[in-house]
Amino acid sequence: MDAQLKKGFLEFCVLASLKNKDSYGYQIVKDVSRYIEISESTLYPILKRLEVSGCVITYTEQHKNRLRKYYRITDKGIESIRCFLGEWKEIQSIYEYIKGEMEDE
Repeated sequence: MDAQLKKGFLEFCVLASLKNKDSYGYQIVKDVSRYIEISESTLYPILKRLEVSGCVITYTEQHKNRLRKYYRITDKGIESIRCFLGEWKEIQSIYEYIKGEMEDE
């Protein structure tokens, strides 16, 4: 997948992975990787941007005698997903246009 296109989807995939449960970096990578390739080195800057924008909050908990950083989606993050889904018809329309133009060849 094109890097620019992929970058646009990754933030929403990360937010979606947090929709039903708080999670931590490694688990988010595992969850999202089922649908789109992502590495930890790509994930952490995304999580930082989402935190700065108010879409996620962080907290730490002890896990096996170590502190683990967890991420929780906020109402703003949920609204961001809703906006993305609302724009999906426009994305589908663009896809259909491109597909139709290719079929004409």
